[in-house]
Amino acid sequence: MIVATRKPFTEIKDLVSGHRKILIVGCGTCVSVCLAGGEIEVSILASQLRIALGLEGDDVQIDEAIVERQCNREFLVLLGKKKNMTDYDVIVSMACGAGVQLLGDVYDQKPVVPALNTVFIGIEEGPGIWAERCQSCGNCVLGETGDICPITMCPKGLLNGPCSGSRHGRCEVNPEIECAWVKIYDRLAARGDLERISKVLPPRKNSRRAHPAVATHEAYKRRFVKDEKIV
Repeated sequence: MIVATRKPFTEIKDLVSGHRKILIVGCGTCVSVCLAGGEIEVSILASQLRIALGLEGDDVQIDEAIVERQCNREFLVLLGKKKNMTDYDVIVSMACGAGVQLLGDVYDQKPVVPALNTVFIGIEEGPGIWAERCQSCGNCVLGETGDICPITMCPKGLLNGPCSGSRHGRCEVNPEIECAWVKIYDRLAARGDLERISKVLPPRKNSRRAHPAVATHEAYKRRFVKDEKIV
């Protein structure tokens, strides 16, 4: 999932400064799970802004809303049917960077400001603990590396390892973490699949990370590309 953290309150307050009608929009998926932009976090931020701006003598109206996914246009259109978006001076998005941008596309007549910083794609390791596991490089090698990503888990991003700096199963960059390639070796050995460790992986194709990237499912490509026969 996408992991995000809330921006410092003073930064958010500065972003909405001067606006009198504010709508805070949360997201019910990734950032809700990582306790950054769900219903509770929207309510907390709204309360903080009401108190802080009220103490400064500002007469503000702050409303709250949650959509299931801010990265999905249909849910944002549905938001506009529930809220009169023309009533607001500014929209505060408590979603990842993709959600902020799509919200700005759908309601492009209104300023949309982020309340979160998007951090990484990761997993939940325990209550309140999330760890990075993927850099969305566009060329997944997990099938060759025992389901352990060397690009993410190795601070050097080595596709073929370990490096000569690994000592006693620890990383030379950060001795507090295990060497990713030692972990890969141990997992492949436990599975009886150790021959994979001798396979030399080719250099990353950085062209697959061209920005901005667009991905279209083949089925939809056949359906919507003009003059292409549907099969």
